[in-house]
Amino acid sequence: MSLVRLHIKGISYSQTQNGAYALILNELDGNRKLPIVIGAFEAQSIAIALEKAISPPRPLTHDLFKNFADRFDIVIKQVIIHKLVDGVFYSSLICERDKIEEIIDARTSDAIALALRFQAPIFTYKNILDKAGIYLKGNSKDKEDAVESKDPIFIEDIVSNEPESNPSSYFKDKKLEELHVLLDQAVANEDYEKAARIRDEISKRK
Repeated sequence: MSLVRLHIKGISYSQTQNGAYALILNELDGNRKLPIVIGAFEAQSIAIALEKAISPPRPLTHDLFKNFADRFDIVIKQVIIHKLVDGVFYSSLICERDKIEEIIDARTSDAIALALRFQAPIFTYKNILDKAGIYLKGNSKDKEDAVESKDPIFIEDIVSNEPESNPSSYFKDKKLEELHVLLDQAVANEDYEKAARIRDEISKRK
């Protein structure tokens, strides 16, 4: 299976759902985006690593891991998002010490937070991107300019009409055809957190 290199486009957040973030990955040589729902702590850790000017007074957990690895000459060479099951992404850290390579399982959010700190490339398999990647449709030049003018780390979500109390239950009650319509609307509005949840619900039904 061929690997596709990804880079981080940004982190979107929902103003209606506390702690809901979507990490947005772009394929390097294409137009597909891979949104992955992550927690608030991981979103903060990734954002701090992206924003070089921010330096926390004490090391975060991922910074501590980096300091520990540096002390023992362990290097993360690359991160591979290697599996997608029921909307959950699984990743591996490809590590090296004394020219011996080791593969370590990791949560995708942790793996990417560490990849940034080691300046390691991020990859996924083509079949995963084919299954979970999202195309932006009908972007106008004005809309693209508006996106580029926003903070490069945090891209604000348009407020969702999805009920705040139990969004997962809301999607489970929808027919498959309705979910595809909602997915297209979410992508058009660049509401990646919502798009990721709808995509995951569609994936569960296949």
